[in-house]
Amino acid sequence: MPRVKGGYTTRRRRKAVLKLAKGYYGAKHLLYRTAHEQVMRSLQYAYRDRKTKKREFRKLWIQRINAAAQLNGMKYNTFIFGLTNAGVEVNRKMLADLAVNDPAAFASFAEIAKKNQTRTAVKENVVTFTKESAAQRALRAANEAKAPKAAKAAKAAAPKAEAKKEAPKAVVATSDLESKTVAELKEMAKEAGIKGISTMKKADLIAALSK
Repeated sequence: MPRVKGGYTTRRRRKAVLKLAKGYYGAKHLLYRTAHEQVMRSLQYAYRDRKTKKREFRKLWIQRINAAAQLNGMKYNTFIFGLTNAGVEVNRKMLADLAVNDPAAFASFAEIAKKNQTRTAVKENVVTFTKESAAQRALRAANEAKAPKAAKAAKAAAPKAEAKKEAPKAVVATSDLESKTVAELKEMAKEAGIKGISTMKKADLIAALSK
């Protein structure tokens, strides 16, 4: 049976696994198969314990915040509730650090939490958000922004509209229709808002303008 030599891809895979197994005890950092088994198990442990580490640190931060809040006459849940109502966006890691290293700054946060123990404003915001979708809120904001401009435009257009309504009456009352040309009569009829003037003759135009 011919001897099969490992190619570039195989050698690169072997080196990568042995690099991850560097420092392992005994054959676990020397033999590829043994090292591969140990590396796969170690990566599983690392994935599990990264999440465990986050949970343990969160517990520690909560314990420190609770201890500092009790020194300021509050419980942990009321402290976090007040900061949430006040819109304070400081996470628990920073609050725990302040509780240990800067009690005066933590006391100022406690005062903010004490002043914001009611939830009336929060409930109103939540109800408004649940009733209106994002598209509806955007449309309402756009309409509110356009409302002042539309009012100004309506006021500016009102005198022009009144002038247009009054102009035809003055023209019809003071003009000698018989002496006008067909083009002039059509122009007058157009200003008066008469429809179908393109097919009218001079007599029809005079009759329509005389009404």
